[in-house]
Amino acid sequence: VRRKRKRCRAVKTAIVNIGAIVTGDWRDPTSDGDAIVMADGKIETVGTASADAVSACDVVIDADGATAVPGFIDSQVHNTFGDYTPRQKTVGFLDSYVHGGTTTGITASEVHVTGRPKDPEGVKALAVAAYKCFENYRPGGMRFWGGSIILEPGLVEADFKEIADKGVWLAKAGFGAVETPYDYAPMIGWARKHGMITTVHTGGASIPGSSGIWADHLLKMQPHVSFHVNGGPAAMPDEDFPRLINESDIALQVCTAGNLRTLLMTADLVRKADQFDRLLIATDTPTGSGVMPLGMMYTITHLASLTDMPVEHAIAAATGNNAEVYNLNAGFLRTGRDADVVLLDACVGSSKDNALDGLRNGDIVAVGAVVTDAVPRFVGRSRNTPATNRNVRVAECRLPMDFSGSAH
Repeated sequence: VRRKRKRCRAVKTAIVNIGAIVTGDWRDPTSDGDAIVMADGKIETVGTASADAVSACDVVIDADGATAVPGFIDSQVHNTFGDYTPRQKTVGFLDSYVHGGTTTGITASEVHVTGRPKDPEGVKALAVAAYKCFENYRPGGMRFWGGSIILEPGLVEADFKEIADKGVWLAKAGFGAVETPYDYAPMIGWARKHGMITTVHTGGASIPGSSGIWADHLLKMQPHVSFHVNGGPAAMPDEDFPRLINESDIALQVCTAGNLRTLLMTADLVRKADQFDRLLIATDTPTGSGVMPLGMMYTITHLASLTDMPVEHAIAAATGNNAEVYNLNAGFLRTGRDADVVLLDACVGSSKDNALDGLRNGDIVAVGAVVTDAVPRFVGRSRNTPATNRNVRVAECRLPMDFSGSAH
């Protein structure tokens, strides 16, 4: 069952005159047509829309030939409570990530909460509180999945059943006071038994008091996802990477705030093994690397320009692949999926004519509009990218709202 989210006000939105539609599915990466119609938070039509369907919409966005992609899913965000990070003392970073095309965020655990508890009752309470706080909170329009229990000594199987019954569906290993990382294995097993997605810090220690985690540990634990497998920030030894690919089905998440060389190596190994579904893109921010609103796009363009990976596949690793591993209804431009759409274009002054060629060239491209839950969050200009080459605009609006983006 794909995870459902509570709806915002019902808005019907159409995007017309789209130049290219990238689906988020690397096996079937593009869709014919030039229109997307959305209503009640879901995509109704991808491809061709009748004049009657468009005229029935509250908002009509003219893409003017820009490229539509699914909203990016950042599957490793170090949230706390609200739109604030004490690690970088920054307010509004999630709202800013929306202006970089990220429409869904997934917690990497609330490890950066100041004075966070470390006893079993405390880590359970922290996870439940974070999950509940983000149930109805949409910073900038982003859907954020908060609440990942941090695995600490003393937790027993009944604890995982208790918090799973309260809605918590994520568990994180790597920051607990265990004697060795092997001690996480029973807790990972209990979390999986009760339907939780399990994630594990990978590579050298990232904060004082934590320990490095390598292939031997991960193969013993068998989590769903190896977080920042390319290093967070220090990577595993090179010989560990093929072991994870060939000896497990663990999803391999590569992050912007990691090691670029091993990111490219992981992508190459995954493709050679015909295991591309397991490659996920995230940012692992805000951490010591800072706040990175364009982090997802940077990793997409690194893969598309520094390897022979098709840019549509790199986009899928940031969208549909994440959705499948985390059982989300987002991540694809398909009928019935969550209506999270981003319009991208070559920047003014770019040597390339469109977004896909720009990303292949290694460029950061312009974000011309973001729609989440079928609601336009801004149309025309992102505050984090140069202007679009094309005139992305609101062609019709029957709502008393202004969807123009904030200026620089």
